[in-house]
Amino acid sequence: MSRQPPPPETQSDAHQTNPRPLRKRGWFRALVFFAVLYSAWCVTLWFYQDKLLFPSDLAPLPTPMKYSAATIELTRPIDAGGKVVAWFIPASNVRKDQPAPLVVFFHGNAEIIDNQLDIIDGYRRMGFAILLPEYRGYGRADGIPSEKAIVDDAMFFYDKVLEQPYIDRTRVVFHGRSLGGGPAVQLTKRRKPRVLILQSTFKSAAAMAHQFFAPAFLSRNPFNTDRVLASLDVPVLIFHGTHDDIIPVANGRALRDIAQHATYIEYDCRHNDFPGEGNDDRYWNDIRGFLEKNDVLSKK
Repeated sequence: MSRQPPPPETQSDAHQTNPRPLRKRGWFRALVFFAVLYSAWCVTLWFYQDKLLFPSDLAPLPTPMKYSAATIELTRPIDAGGKVVAWFIPASNVRKDQPAPLVVFFHGNAEIIDNQLDIIDGYRRMGFAILLPEYRGYGRADGIPSEKAIVDDAMFFYDKVLEQPYIDRTRVVFHGRSLGGGPAVQLTKRRKPRVLILQSTFKSAAAMAHQFFAPAFLSRNPFNTDRVLASLDVPVLIFHGTHDDIIPVANGRALRDIAQHATYIEYDCRHNDFPGEGNDDRYWNDIRGFLEKNDVLSKK
């Protein structure tokens, strides 16, 4: 019996036995789709990043009264019109022959200088004069916030306060909380204090972009705290909450490892409840111990 030849292969059969071109086209379309989607996401972050970093609309409104009658409001005109402000609160019972130490405090990104009573009271109990620079666009300050503007304004107010004869220039503390750690470090680069305190602070704002799946180079206000801190020959006290849910504790530990002279303390708390329930006394004792160790305050 003779063998019959196989039937000729039809176009449909050939297509079914070679699915690779279709698969490649499918992968290519998917990659193009995700590339377009990611690009749109990065463009959105580029335009809205300032709202994320400087959410001044979430900050409380200014209160009608200052901290006390002793508070001096300093102002600086800005080119775009209006002014930026700072509060200077002199130390109590100070004399020219016994000038007071000074702390410059930088608040977080959804705060204003008006709601820093805990900081003011804590440092006044230790005999400090206090400078609270406001960020542009926050509270009573006009303008638009940016890294450069915040640091330039702080430098202006700091230089102005040092003209006071009742300030001991050799005992100056820069203290930054959360976002405030960025300008505190940048000011330290330009005006060296005796010590620096960083509380719940990021390595850099640019690095925080990774939380939004964006490349760091998109950041217009990078606040490269880690790079600057590595070059500073200044004792630094670094606080961080172990369970920080906004700026993860890995940031604080990284800054500890980067700093030349670091004292590192973790509290069992998150970001917005720092230093945690029942830890207020411990917090101020830790600060005082650090200041005594570095000759900002005399030992009790």
